[in-house]
Amino acid sequence: MIALILSFGTISCATAQKQDWPNLKQFQEDNKKVGLPAAAEDRVVFMGNSITIGWSQARPEFFKGKPYINRGISGQTTPQMLLRFRQDVIDLQPKVVVILAGINDIAGNTGDATLKMISHNIQSMAELAHANGIKVVLSSTLPAYDFPWSPGKEPARKVKELNSMIKAYATEKGHVFLDYYTAMVDERGGLPKKYASDEVHPTIEGYKVMEPLVEAAIAKALK
Repeated sequence: MIALILSFGTISCATAQKQDWPNLKQFQEDNKKVGLPAAAEDRVVFMGNSITIGWSQARPEFFKGKPYINRGISGQTTPQMLLRFRQDVIDLQPKVVVILAGINDIAGNTGDATLKMISHNIQSMAELAHANGIKVVLSSTLPAYDFPWSPGKEPARKVKELNSMIKAYATEKGHVFLDYYTAMVDERGGLPKKYASDEVHPTIEGYKVMEPLVEAAIAKALK
């Protein structure tokens, strides 16, 4: 009987996770606490995945004392981000959104996705932001030679091609393009160990490379 109850409990938990596929609950309470920006606040929301949320964990001092709100969720793909974009970005009324996305789509975290599909999801987030008066910073996807959790996908070429698509769209629409890729890529088309020990998630040194680049991009967007 005890084993049966535990089994039902496990099933219920798994079902609940599937029902909240974009993980809308992750930041619901935090968003209420944050509230709306002050009149003179240059609020910036960082939308992304584990690379984005890991930034706050590895380098909290970068965010401290700044009107920056981190809304990265580990493992997420662009369709999941798109579904929570209104709640986790638009409703917070930032002046700027920094979007860093696409690597988990290439890894196949939520199923197969073409580069066109990934690009379109990023474009849709940018269009939602623009329609709501939010300046857009579109980040290049970070280099990746292989994925520890999904080996053999050979992502290097796909990342480079996706970044070309993101840059072309940003240029066409007048959004700021933030090029992390060029500053961090190695000769294999991946991330060197000094910037990411697992070759995907940045180390402190990796984030230190990214920080002045994103600050410059935010300043450009705010002009």
